[in-house]
Amino acid sequence: MRLRGTLIVFAMSILIFLQATNISLLTTAQSAIAAELDAFENVTWFTSAYLVAMSSIAPLVGRLCTVFPPKQCMFTASVIFAIGSLITGLAPHLDLFLVGRVVTGVGASGIFTVSLIVVLQLATDERRGLFIGLLNTGYTVGVSVGAVLSGALEPVIGWRALFWGQSPFVIIAGLVLLIKLPDFSTSKYNSRTDVSLRQKLARLDYLGAVTLTATIFLMLLGLSSPTIQILPIVLSLIILPIFVFNEAYLASDPVIPVVILKSRGMLFSCIATLGFMMSRWTILFYTPVYAISVRQWHSAKAGSILIPTNAGFALGGILVGWLHIKRSGSFYIPSIVANILFPLSLLSMSYASTATSSTALFVSLTFVNGMITGSSLNYTLSHLLHLTPTHTHFIASSLLATFRGFAGSFGSAIGGGVFTRTLQRSLTNGFVGHGLGHKTGLVRKLLGSPALVGTLGEPEKSIAIGAYVDATRGLFAAAAGLTALMVLAQAATGWRAAEPKKAGDEENDRMEETLQPYRDDTQSDEEDHHRVS
Repeated sequence: MRLRGTLIVFAMSILIFLQATNISLLTTAQSAIAAELDAFENVTWFTSAYLVAMSSIAPLVGRLCTVFPPKQCMFTASVIFAIGSLITGLAPHLDLFLVGRVVTGVGASGIFTVSLIVVLQLATDERRGLFIGLLNTGYTVGVSVGAVLSGALEPVIGWRALFWGQSPFVIIAGLVLLIKLPDFSTSKYNSRTDVSLRQKLARLDYLGAVTLTATIFLMLLGLSSPTIQILPIVLSLIILPIFVFNEAYLASDPVIPVVILKSRGMLFSCIATLGFMMSRWTILFYTPVYAISVRQWHSAKAGSILIPTNAGFALGGILVGWLHIKRSGSFYIPSIVANILFPLSLLSMSYASTATSSTALFVSLTFVNGMITGSSLNYTLSHLLHLTPTHTHFIASSLLATFRGFAGSFGSAIGGGVFTRTLQRSLTNGFVGHGLGHKTGLVRKLLGSPALVGTLGEPEKSIAIGAYVDATRGLFAAAAGLTALMVLAQAATGWRAAEPKKAGDEENDRMEETLQPYRDDTQSDEEDHHRVS
């Protein structure tokens, strides 16, 4: 039994690690990829394509786990991830590269979502906070190490091997979990023998998945470009009502149950998480870019700047899970405090993001920011579980994970748009101000290749460094303003658990109908025995 548990933890750790490295390895490898694929103006989509797919598919993965055993879903996700990695590493041009990133993101969505389901199903209430903290630790270790590994390995093995080389490890880890994970049911509906597989698959909300993905993609396309594009944003706003109408009235098993978002605690928890993590992703994406362009660090050293912030993230999550979150109940005040401290840390980082500030100060601030983030995520999830009925915890945690995934997509694309527009404006003004002309070609390359700054002569180098400083400081300041508003959203969640509604209440009846497939009122003692003690 101990060997089996060790193999499960090890295999899941590998998958979480590789899934997370695909987020950060682009920050230090993007210059080489952009140069080979001639895609300097499209670098924000290197990561956004992956994250949009990952966040959009997450709700559908949660539904699939009510049809198929989670271990089968995990193995399928591993195979998809491996295929996407091969496509990305072998892509001869930008379009196929982005297709590979999308396929990889679909697989990554399954890996993280099923991992969270496994933790919630098998961990006891007393140790749930600790295990969630450990899961976040594996995720954040992957994010931090990914940037370092890509910076060190890319000059040696090339950027392509960084992607296709992941495939064998993913397949092996997926096979281990397929064999060793215990069988368990995520819902009463999953275990019914009187419902055919075809009927279960027919319940899935395919229209919701398509319209949600289209809404997110078009919105991000419009906001992430160097110049804001109106048409994609308008199309996104047209498709959004179709998605909402489908979720509210048509879908029998909606991707995002709108009726559940009528719960104040659920709605504002999702909003607060979205804004909070959007701002957090700006740190993960742009501190290595700052280190390469402004500090003139080589790629491997620039990637290592993520280690302190992610070490803080892991430490914050584990400490609060180990020392404080040892009970069920409200964590309203700790959630508010953590959300107040976060924008203050961002403002401090904006102040310190210059070419002459103390390196030790900047690194220390990234560590503090990470520690606040890890603590906040653990507190807000635990508080959400207090606010929602027990039989909705599965879908509540899935929804929160979905909005957290959306945050990565929006943070990379919208944050990238803010960064790119500020950088382009500052570069152009700087060159024109020094009588060098617009230098359109050089500006285009600098937008996608921070490593190019170190190869420039004067005065171009000083202008480029100043422009990257302006872009970094402006981005962190904007992120701080956003998270200051999210404090109000977290405060609006309330501190009291929702009171049960009376029978015959129309809204309550509809909610019960929506949640019925996920309720497991007949959980046996044997299933309880499988929970991790």
